[in-house]
Amino acid sequence: MVACPVLRATVPATSANLGPGYDTLGLALNLLLEVRLTLSESDGLHYRGAGTVPTGGQNLVHRGFHAVHQRLGVTAPTATFEVDNPIPLARGLGSSSAALVAGAALANELLGSPLDRHAVLNVAAAIEGHPDNVAPAVFGGFTVSAASGSGDHQTAAFPVPATWRLLFGVPDFELATATARQVVPTSVTLSDVVLTTSRAALWVAAVAQDRPELLRSASLDVLHQPYRAALVPGFLEAARRARELGAYAVFLSGAGPTVGLVCSSDSAAACRDVLATFAGPGGQVLDLQPATGYAVTRC
Repeated sequence: MVACPVLRATVPATSANLGPGYDTLGLALNLLLEVRLTLSESDGLHYRGAGTVPTGGQNLVHRGFHAVHQRLGVTAPTATFEVDNPIPLARGLGSSSAALVAGAALANELLGSPLDRHAVLNVAAAIEGHPDNVAPAVFGGFTVSAASGSGDHQTAAFPVPATWRLLFGVPDFELATATARQVVPTSVTLSDVVLTTSRAALWVAAVAQDRPELLRSASLDVLHQPYRAALVPGFLEAARRARELGAYAVFLSGAGPTVGLVCSSDSAAACRDVLATFAGPGGQVLDLQPATGYAVTRC
């Protein structure tokens, strides 16, 4: 047992890419990682949740915690974290970003909040390697991120329309992001660049104007999903069937293997059945809501 915790952080799960928004678009989801910080004599982690994670100072919570101290040029204290994690690991729902953001947010609060949220984003994104999952974990809602001229990332966040239903089919197997990135080609044609940028921009318009019908085009992708489909059995069939039943958007969540969709309340039951078939007997279907960004409270 550890002593009474000093700080408590909650961080949402996230879904990234959303089809064409490769390393750019993201959604915050109300599946919340909770981490409690206690200053202790040595680094440690007590973990409850799916899968296993490193319990010493190399876990992602500690890495985010130490990265903020390094950014500010101060020595990090030794700390123990108690983690309750409902986010499936290696399924494309941002479990690694949530852990990094939790550690960074707790460090920032412990130091008196010298960093704003954009700085916290950049600390975590530098470790993660891309901002698409980190941004919604920090800001909440629907986020768009891009590299600035200085190399940092800028993010804009939008509220997700309240009538949109967000469903996710989570199969019973893991897919490492590194593996999924290896199958994506390193060069693309100009026509594919035009399709990708225009559809990602249309996603933003769909959210900003509450026009879900735009997602039928905005969520289509030629950049990464056709190549990753072979790693996710049943994805193409689930996408085809869900669109036939009225889904506005169907996409790999992050690198997969989870499949996400946006639909109306009228089509939700039928689309949920499609995702249940895709996820299989050992999988699950999550009916989630948009979430706010991380929150830190003192105990």
